[in-house]
Amino acid sequence: MRILVTGGAGFIGSHFVRRWAAGDCPEFDGAEMVVLDRFTYAGNEANLAPAAGHPRLRVVRGDICDAAAVGALMEGTDLVVHFAAESHVDRSIAGAAEFVRTNVLGTHTLLQAAVDHGVGRFVHVSTDEVYGSIARGSWPEDHPLRPNSPYAASKASSDLMALAFHRTHGLPVCVTRCSNNYGPYQHPEKAIPLFVSNLLDGRPVPLYGDGTNVRDWLHVEDHCRALALVAAGGEPGEVYNIGGGTELANRDLVARLLELLGAGPEMVRTVTDRKAHDLRYSVDCGKIREQLGYAPQVGFASGLADTVRWYAEHRDWWEPLRAADRAAAGALAGASC
Repeated sequence: MRILVTGGAGFIGSHFVRRWAAGDCPEFDGAEMVVLDRFTYAGNEANLAPAAGHPRLRVVRGDICDAAAVGALMEGTDLVVHFAAESHVDRSIAGAAEFVRTNVLGTHTLLQAAVDHGVGRFVHVSTDEVYGSIARGSWPEDHPLRPNSPYAASKASSDLMALAFHRTHGLPVCVTRCSNNYGPYQHPEKAIPLFVSNLLDGRPVPLYGDGTNVRDWLHVEDHCRALALVAAGGEPGEVYNIGGGTELANRDLVARLLELLGAGPEMVRTVTDRKAHDLRYSVDCGKIREQLGYAPQVGFASGLADTVRWYAEHRDWWEPLRAADRAAAGALAGASC
């Protein structure tokens, strides 16, 4: 079996690769894995270091919008797990063109190549942000898509393109929509690593608005386990929500981080709220639980404490990324929540 993983040097993709390399994906025992990554600011070779040297792993530097390169890699591929995406909401507000290019055109390039080469399964990894915002209850998979940010709109577009390729061409596509991920190796522009690294450096935490925006938190380990279940047994043409089961207002998340790092409320700095900031996300995970047996296994309290510990012990990983961000565009005003 040959698996093509796009964006495999990013946060979630690299975790998927590391799990496979460590033998933690019994669904793919004996498989060959090819990682395709453009190695932008979010794709980091260090993320794949624990898997380096694996005899069945090949890493290719390339662009998912490059039809010739994608076609060459797709030949002989049995399964595509498509992580590659521009994913930071604030960046999409500042400029959406790259999000349309990568998330929409890049996904189309992959889908067309998968059809051309007869790929047996295509898992398109998406986000709960495509649904918009929900005041109460939780979204089922058939809820209308009402994205509010350019990032979410680009992901919704790619979801629809993937499902259209299933209906039109018979490509065996599954779409997954996850809630907010956290864990080690997440780029420090995202909420939890931004807050943690700021506090470790004695810098204040930037909190959007009044901090009442609610997110469901999903450990990256649980997410990747769910993706393996979908890749192995998901029904083609179906959408699967993947959640962690822990909803927190951003100000409550910050309070937990302050406690874990021994900091006080004076370390919180309120910043101007993000444009079109969604108030609450919540996904109904009944479908993947009932059909594929998924349930989150990483408790949020322990998962968050382990994540904080990882960042405290791996300054050599995140400090160069923060320095590069500041050199390129200055420190980000807020976090992606």
